[in-house]
Amino acid sequence: MTDLITLKDPRAAAAEAFRVLRTNIQFSALDQPIHTLLITSAAADEGKSATAANLAVTMAQGGSRVILVDADLRRPSQSALWKLPNERGLTTAILENLQADALPLQNTVVDGLRVLTSGAPVPNPADLLGSKRMDSLIAALKAQADYVIFDAPPVLAAADAPLLATKLDAVLLVLQAGSTRRDHAQRAKEALTRVNARIIGVALTNAPRDSSLSTYGRV
Repeated sequence: MTDLITLKDPRAAAAEAFRVLRTNIQFSALDQPIHTLLITSAAADEGKSATAANLAVTMAQGGSRVILVDADLRRPSQSALWKLPNERGLTTAILENLQADALPLQNTVVDGLRVLTSGAPVPNPADLLGSKRMDSLIAALKAQADYVIFDAPPVLAAADAPLLATKLDAVLLVLQAGSTRRDHAQRAKEALTRVNARIIGVALTNAPRDSSLSTYGRV
């Protein structure tokens, strides 16, 4: 769980940043409730999966029932992050049209947080994510949690993220400081805007630490 800073070092500045992110998301939902949240990035390797996992941890630590879904069916990573088996997961639930009480949700070391891994690879991820069965699955997950967080593929890598964004309440776009190209960020935003996705903000990963704030609150 090397990328789960909220568990490894909950007093670290990065862990506190995820708690601030949790608060900001909760405040953004005052007028328009957010129960389902898509987390994606412009391109690959920008930290969106670790962001999704750490945000899920802080949501659960705040007392919410949370389900984290690995909807990146092309390069899934949540099973490895959490060290969970991945024989059955999201693809299983869709292909077998499972009912709510039969979903292969897995418990984690965090109370209130369960994970739906990606499941076995499929040749047509976009078709599955855009299906009516996916709509039914989203409804079943919402009925079992306060927040359902979806880790989706990068926007510019496939049609999956914009397609899934049309089914969910909001989108958080992850960009990496010093790495994400400006034109990629702009194109990702435009792709999400075209499908009328509700982008609630941007999470910046790998941002330099402000040393002037490093000692505040320490005892």
